[in-house]
Amino acid sequence: MINTDNHIYVIFGASGDLTKRKLVPAIYSLFVQNLVPEKFVLLGVSRTEFSDEEFRANIKSSLKEFKEIDDDSKIDEFVKKIFYTPITFDATASYKNLNGKINELRKNNGINGNTIFYLSTPPGLYGIIPQHLAAVGLNKQDDGWKRLIIEKPFGYDLESAMKLKDQLLEDWQEEQIYRIDHYLGKETVQNLLVTRFSNGIFEPLWNRNYIDRVEVTSAESIGVERRGGYYESSGALRDMVQNHLLQVVGLTAMEPPSSVEPIAIRNEIFKVFQSLRPFKKDEIKSNTIRGQYTSSKIKGETVIGYREEEGVKSDSITETYAALKFYIDNWRWGGVPFYIRTGKRLPTRVTEVVIHFKQTPHFLFSKDQMNNSCNQLVIRIQPDEGILLKFGMKTPGAGFNVQNVNMDFHYSDLSNQRIPPAYERLLHDTMKGDSTLFARSEEVLEAWKFLTPVIECWKNDKDVPLYGYPAGTWGPKQADDLIDGGNRHWRYPCKNLTDDGVYCEL
Repeated sequence: MINTDNHIYVIFGASGDLTKRKLVPAIYSLFVQNLVPEKFVLLGVSRTEFSDEEFRANIKSSLKEFKEIDDDSKIDEFVKKIFYTPITFDATASYKNLNGKINELRKNNGINGNTIFYLSTPPGLYGIIPQHLAAVGLNKQDDGWKRLIIEKPFGYDLESAMKLKDQLLEDWQEEQIYRIDHYLGKETVQNLLVTRFSNGIFEPLWNRNYIDRVEVTSAESIGVERRGGYYESSGALRDMVQNHLLQVVGLTAMEPPSSVEPIAIRNEIFKVFQSLRPFKKDEIKSNTIRGQYTSSKIKGETVIGYREEEGVKSDSITETYAALKFYIDNWRWGGVPFYIRTGKRLPTRVTEVVIHFKQTPHFLFSKDQMNNSCNQLVIRIQPDEGILLKFGMKTPGAGFNVQNVNMDFHYSDLSNQRIPPAYERLLHDTMKGDSTLFARSEEVLEAWKFLTPVIECWKNDKDVPLYGYPAGTWGPKQADDLIDGGNRHWRYPCKNLTDDGVYCEL
C-alpha cells in the first residue's frame, strides 16, 4: 500500500559505501513492496563524475550484491527512476545547477516541491550543504515539504554540536531536520515501547520498587578494520554511547507518553536525558572504565591489537571499550543504577537490554542458590532479535532445588512476516514524515552535556587508566568492579574466545 507523498529523494555522497550497501538497497526494498509513491525520483549527488547511465549501472551492480529483499524482478524498473548529478560541495554554482536538475526532474515526472535531502557525507559537510541548499531556496516549503536527513555523529563534542545546531536552524526549521540513528530502526528497539506499554504484567514492575539495575550492552566481535583513522578521532564513547546507547536508555527509562505521536514520545525521551545525574569530577574514575584491545590468539589465529591497526598511532590512548555506571534522578528510577558497556573485539556481536529484577524479600530455598535466583528480562536488539525471560523453577526430584529456566520469543519464529532492516524502516519514515525514531537537537545536546565531563577527564587526567584487554574477551576485568559485588555481575551471553591473554594497564 502506498502511503507517502510524491517526492524526489536526493542522496549526497551517492558514490559512497553507505549509499551502496544500505541506502539504495533499503529504497529498492520499499519500491518492491509498493511503499514508495508512483511519482518518485532518486537523485544521486557526489563529487565523482558520472552520467545517469553510468550511475544506474553501478547501482544495478550493488543491488545484486547488497539487496535486502529476495526479489530481482523490479531492478530494471527501479533504476529508471534513478538520476545523477556531480557537485562541488562548497561551490555556490554547483547548487544552482543542482536546483536546475531538481526542477527539471519535477517537471518531467509531474512531482511538486516535496524533496528529501539525505547527507551521507563526512560530518564536516553537515553545516555546509544545508547552507548552500538554503541559498538557492531548496529549504523553502511554499511548493511542498523539504526534509533534511543527517547521519551521526551530530557534532564531535558539546561545543561543536551547539554550533552545528545553530548553523542548521539559521535556514531550516527543527521539524524539517531528521537526525538518523540506525539503532532506533531496529524492530526490537521499537518493541521496547510495546513491551512496556501494552502489557499489564511489565509496566507496574518497571520502577525502583522492583528493578535492581538496568544493563545495556553493545558488543562487536570485529575490530576497527580499515576505519582506524576515523576511530582515532572518535573512540567508543563518541561512536556508540553518545548516540546509540543513550537513545536506547531513553526508550527503556521513559515515562508512558500521552500518545504514540512523535512529539509525545520524543518529549518523554528528552525528560530522561534531563534527569541523568551529572558526573562529578571525583566520581569519574570509580564510575567509568575505558579499555583498548590488545593482540591475542583466537581459535589458533593471532589477532592484532588496536595499536597495530592501519591508521592508528603506536601510542594511541583511544578507547575501544567503554563502560559507565550512572543514575537517572527521577521518581521512577531514583537509586537504580544503569550500566552501559560497549566494545570492539569482544567475544560476540550482540546488543541487548537486561532488566535485573530484585530478589524476593525472603528466600525460602537454598542460600547457595540466592545469587542465581534474580529474574531477568532480556530484550535482544541484535542479532536473533527477541525477548527472553529468566525465572526460577523447581528441579525435578526430591527437595526444593531451584534452577533458572528461560521463556523466550524470537522474531525469526514469525516465519510468515519479514523483519525490515533498520535503514529500510527509517527511510520509509522520512518519506512519511514520521520523526518518532529520530533524535531532536535538545536530546543530542543533553547527551553531550552528560558525557562532556567524562570526555574531558579521559582526555586531560593522566591518572585515569586505560586498561588493555585481549581481543576475544569481555573487556577489562576492572569493568567488573563497576557492579557492586554480591549477586551483581555483567550478563555474559557467551564465554571468552580466548583465555590465554593477560589483563594489563596501558
